[in-house]
Amino acid sequence: MSLTDRAIEQIRELISTGALPPGSKLPPEPDLAAQLGLSRNLAREAVKALAVARVLEVRRGDGTYVTSLQPSLLLEGLGGAVELLQGDSAALQDLMETRRLLEPVATALAATRISDDQLAEVKKHLDAMREARDDVERLNAHDAAFHRAVISATGNETLLTLLEGISGRTLRARIWRGLVDDQAAGRTLAEHEAIFRALSHRDAALSQAAALLHVSTTEQWLREHLRSNDTL
Repeated sequence: MSLTDRAIEQIRELISTGALPPGSKLPPEPDLAAQLGLSRNLAREAVKALAVARVLEVRRGDGTYVTSLQPSLLLEGLGGAVELLQGDSAALQDLMETRRLLEPVATALAATRISDDQLAEVKKHLDAMREARDDVERLNAHDAAFHRAVISATGNETLLTLLEGISGRTLRARIWRGLVDDQAAGRTLAEHEAIFRALSHRDAALSQAAALLHVSTTEQWLREHLRSNDTL
C-alpha cells in the first residue's frame, strides 16, 4: 500500500468510526496532517482522492466536508465505469448477465411495495413508449425511465443506483436493437405491458417472471448481435 493509500485509509477510518460523520467539516489541512501523522502533501492528496470518490466535498473558501455518503452519491461513478466497458463485448455480456440476476428480483420486490402514484408513474412511461414506438431514441429513453420508476418503487436506493449504473448505460445496446430489428419495438412494448400488468396486480412472482423474460430476451439478442459481428 502506498503512502497516499494509507493516508486515504486513515481518513476513511475517521469517517467509518463516526469521528467525522456525514456533513461534518474536516480540520484545516495542517491540523488534519498533524492529527494523522502525515505530511501536508499526503493529507492533500488523500483529500483529493476522496473528493473524486464523492466521500469528501471541497468547498472553495469554506473548507472540506464529509458528504452525505448516500449510495446514489458514492456509487454514481459506476455508470461512468460501465460506459468505459461498452466496447468490450465480454464485459457488456457480463453486465447484461448481472442485470438479469438483479432486475427481476427487484421488480418482484417493487410489486410488494409499489404505491398507486408510483404505478401511475410507470404507466405514464409505458404510454409514452407506445406513442414513441417509431422513434428509436425516444422509445429507449422512456424504456429506461420505465425501469427506473419500477426499481424506485422498491424504496431501495442502493439497488436503484446499482441497476441504473448497469442498465442505464446499456441504453446504447437497446438502441442498436431498435436500429437493426424493426420488430423490436413491438416486442419491447409487449414485454413492458406484461411487467406493468403484473405490478398492477401486486403479483411478485408474475412481476419477476415478466421482468426475467424481458431482460433475458434483450440479453439473448445482444449475445447474438455480438456473435454475428465477430464473424463479419
